[in-house]
Amino acid sequence: MATSLGSGREGEVLVDMNTTPLIDVMLVMLVMLIVTIPLQMHAVKLDMPQMPSRTTPPPDVNLAIDFDGSMTWNGTPVSMDQLDAYFVREAAKGDAQDEIHVNPNRLAKYDTVAKVLADAQRRNVNSIGIGNSSDYLR
Repeated sequence: MATSLGSGREGEVLVDMNTTPLIDVMLVMLVMLIVTIPLQMHAVKLDMPQMPSRTTPPPDVNLAIDFDGSMTWNGTPVSMDQLDAYFVREAAKGDAQDEIHVNPNRLAKYDTVAKVLADAQRRNVNSIGIGNSSDYLR
C-alpha cells in the first residue's frame, strides 16, 4: 500500500510493509505450540507406614491447672512429684498412651503450665494437648 507524505518531496511514495499477516501467523504458531505440548503430570508416590488400628480409643485424662497452681488428674488433686510419676507411667505405655488434655484456668500462671508441658516432654509423653476446660466438658 502506498501513501504520500505532505512534508516530503512532491510525488515521493513511502512504502511500508504490512505486518498484520505476520502477526496472525505468529499467533497461530504459538497456539499450535501450546496445544501440541504434552501435559506433564508430576506425581510423587509415597509409601506411608500403616498404623495399627485400635479397636477402642484410649481413655482421656483431664489434667486441670487452677489459677493458684494446684493441679488435678481426672479430678484427683496431685502434686508435681505425683504428676511426674503419672507421666512416667504414661510414657511406659509406648504407642498406647492415654490422651492427656491439659486444661489450664484462664488465670493460671504461664510458668506453671510451661513447667507441666516441659515435664511431659521430658518424660516422652506424646499424646498431650492443651485447651480450654470448656472444650473438653461437652
